[in-house]
Amino acid sequence: MPKKKKKKSNLKPIKSKSVKKIPLPKKVNLADQKIEIKKIKKQATEKKEYSINDFVVYPKHGVGKIISVEKATIGDIGINFYKILIERDKLTLTIPINQQSHLRPISSINQINKCVSILKTKPKIKRTMWSRRAQEYEQKINSGKIYELAEVVKDLNKTSNTLADQSYSERQLFEQAYDRLQSEFEVVLKISAEDTKKKMDKALGRVQNLELEQ
Repeated sequence: MPKKKKKKSNLKPIKSKSVKKIPLPKKVNLADQKIEIKKIKKQATEKKEYSINDFVVYPKHGVGKIISVEKATIGDIGINFYKILIERDKLTLTIPINQQSHLRPISSINQINKCVSILKTKPKIKRTMWSRRAQEYEQKINSGKIYELAEVVKDLNKTSNTLADQSYSERQLFEQAYDRLQSEFEVVLKISAEDTKKKMDKALGRVQNLELEQ
């Protein structure tokens, strides 16, 4: 029988592609490697005006005591700041030294005596709407100026001590101004809260009114 002829395959042999050799990274000697050091920016320099244990007034909160002067880094910026304890509100404030212009030193004895004189004067009676007057009183309270505080206390003081003579908002503003003024009197005069209250009430004529009501 005749032998069967083998069919030739049409498949062409696949040429193997040459594989490129990837060079390995050279070993870096740590001694030769330069380390980049980020410089911390400092806040604008300003001379520190207050020291630890100094009493200061922060307009929106009243009298506070500086309990420490600290440093912190916020966003690559070095910041120096005061920590101020507002004892009456049990609150601790953080005030950057470059914003210390918002603070003021506590008043002198002469300024306290002038406040007592203001408290003794007659209250100014304004005919404007209460909402407008209330706004003015709030601005004076938050100004941090002791004479303006004394004016608010004097203007909102009632000759009678009965609560019915004052609206709720009037009483709130009066108490806020009275408390802030009292706290500064205490620190400057170095007397107790009770003695300070007696001194202020006597100037306002409140002691006399209480005795008359009893």
